[in-house]
Amino acid sequence: MSLLRSLRLCLAARTGSCPAGPLLLQSPQPWHTFHAGPWLSSSASSKELLMKLRRKTGYSFVNCKKALETCGGDLKQAESWLHKQAQKEGWSKAAKLRGRKTKEGLIGLLQEGNTSVLVEVNCETDFVSRNLKFQQLVQQVALGTLLHCQSLKDQLSTYSKGFLSSSELSELPAGPEREGALKDQLALAIGKLGENMTLKRAAWVKVPAGFYVGSYVHGAMHSPSLHNLVLGKYGALVVCETSERKANLEDLGRRLGQHVVGMAPLSVGSLDDEPGGEAETKMLSQPYLLDPSITLGQYVQPQGVSVVDFVRFECGEGEEAAEAE
Repeated sequence: MSLLRSLRLCLAARTGSCPAGPLLLQSPQPWHTFHAGPWLSSSASSKELLMKLRRKTGYSFVNCKKALETCGGDLKQAESWLHKQAQKEGWSKAAKLRGRKTKEGLIGLLQEGNTSVLVEVNCETDFVSRNLKFQQLVQQVALGTLLHCQSLKDQLSTYSKGFLSSSELSELPAGPEREGALKDQLALAIGKLGENMTLKRAAWVKVPAGFYVGSYVHGAMHSPSLHNLVLGKYGALVVCETSERKANLEDLGRRLGQHVVGMAPLSVGSLDDEPGGEAETKMLSQPYLLDPSITLGQYVQPQGVSVVDFVRFECGEGEEAAEAE
């Protein structure tokens, strides 16, 4: 089923989003096997330490046992040792996998207060994109982008929008509870999941009072462990200006986001522009996704809001063109 048809069916059913896809459990740890020494006895306290380290870090029992042996039973040192070993494994595997195509992945949407971000993280297969470890990486990238945007001290009289390239994303701090940069978290994920991955891009929007950001992710996937992060293959942010807070703004913003995802406009255009057909690239002149008998501009005008800007992400966008070149 085409994306456009899928969107129209979702809209006609008034669901607001498509059914969530299944989330697969994380794959086994890909680390090489360590040969454990005699430090850990079968005593209850030793087993308790092992279980505690396993629960806290998520690494295999073999690796946790090796860490405790190496660090003389010191839990904190063992945890640090595990992370360092995983980092070494990740960077080594990342170097070996560099250059392999990353056409799959996910778009992540995160909104907090007056800030909204879209990020794209790529991997080699759709199977890995459904792995919780990969989705947690997308969450870290989205949170890193959000914190970066919120750290920008600017007095907003109108909305602001920015983009981050792959190299800029890689250097962002990993977050308040993690060491290093996002590139270090990327290496860890590559080491655990065994596929090449890339932090492709991010976009952010901040708005003052009088503005609203509508959002939509197509094929949305949710997981309780990812909190308010929304994942999918397509995502859109639509910046609207409104003189007053309206009760239906959230629904209207979602429908505008669905239109941007489905119709892929290149610019906003003007309400004065002549109506166009399916090939029209100006958003306000395009046939409205839900009711093609009117333009999007004709749908928006009675709602009391003005569309001023948008961002559209499609997972894997540009990869085919890059290959052709």
